[in-house]
Parts: sequence; C-alpha cells; structure tokens
Amino acid sequence: MAESDIDLFLSSTATREKSDFDEVTNIGVKTIAELATSVQKTSKRIADLESQLKAAKENLRQLTDEDIPDMLFSLGVQSFKLHDGGEVSVKQTYGAHIKLDNKAAAHNWLRSNGFDDIIKNSVTCTFGRGEDQAATDFMEVAGNLGHSPAQKADVHPSTLKAFVKERIESGGDIPHDLFGVFTGNRATIKQGK
Repeated sequence: MAESDIDLFLSSTATREKSDFDEVTNIGVKTIAELATSVQKTSKRIADLESQLKAAKENLRQLTDEDIPDMLFSLGVQSFKLHDGGEVSVKQTYGAHIKLDNKAAAHNWLRSNGFDDIIKNSVTCTFGRGEDQAATDFMEVAGNLGHSPAQKADVHPSTLKAFVKERIESGGDIPHDLFGVFTGNRATIKQGK
C-alpha cells in the first residue's frame, strides 16, 4: 500500500468512526431529551394530581364539616337512616394547637392547674463518633461530663385534642385562646349493607 493509500485509508476510517460516534451520540442525546421531556410531563401530571387531591380534600371537608351538619341542624335532626341501612350522623369535633408564642404560658397553665402529666419532657444530648460509652454514662452524670443537653417540652397533638375534648365535655375551664381551641361538627356516613 502506498503512503497516499494509507493516508486515504486512515482518513476514511477516521471519518467512519467519527460518523459512527456522531450517530451514537445523536441517538444518546435524543434519548436523553425524550427522557427529560418525560420527566417534565410526569412532574406536571403529579403536580396536577396533587392539586386535584387538595381540592377534593377541601370539598370533602366542606361537605362533612359544614354542609351536611348545617343541613341536619336546619332540619332539627342529628342523625337518620338511609334506605340502604346506612346512617348519616353529626358528632362534635374538637381541636387545639399551642402556638409557639403561647407555649410557655400554656405549659404554665397546665402545671398550675394539675395537668402537667400531659406535657412530654425530653432531654437530649448529641455525642460524636466513638462516644458510645459517654452516651450511656450521660444518663447518670450529664452535668459532670461537660455536655449541654437540650431540653424540649411538648404536648402531643392527639393528647392535647383529647384533653381539650375532656375539659369541654366535663364543663371544665380551659383558656381557648391560649390553647387555640376550636370546636365544630363533623358528619359521618356509615355504609349500609
């Protein structure tokens, strides 16, 4: 093979390899673009579905917490049977939430009125790698080890809700503003057989 033939051969091989490489690259880029488009469409569909779910939940809340209870009360009934054996009824609901600004005052009220047993008091301290024994010893001698534990006192939301319900139903005193107390009615619908 002459030198010019070798150069021609190498040139055509390089062009073919570059062309093959470009084709593979173009296919790969096209596939990635299609996948990226699919990700965008799927993300939009999820956002749309989440928005629809949020709207459906609000619609359900409106029906069960306002529309049906209002209609039943306007008719002067609290429950009735459906033709299929199901039952529609309205029950009192309770809720509460202690705002961060009211936390100290709410806890003080609970303590001074003998209800401090519903306050969960957690003390934690963070230890680094290899300090397992120090963590075990901490329970007995936290102050002597030089660690500064963090303390957190809270009332679990379910516990607070049950406490508020019990206080209201028993006629007990509770500062509504301090505990963010709210009451309402909720319709329940039991399926017939």
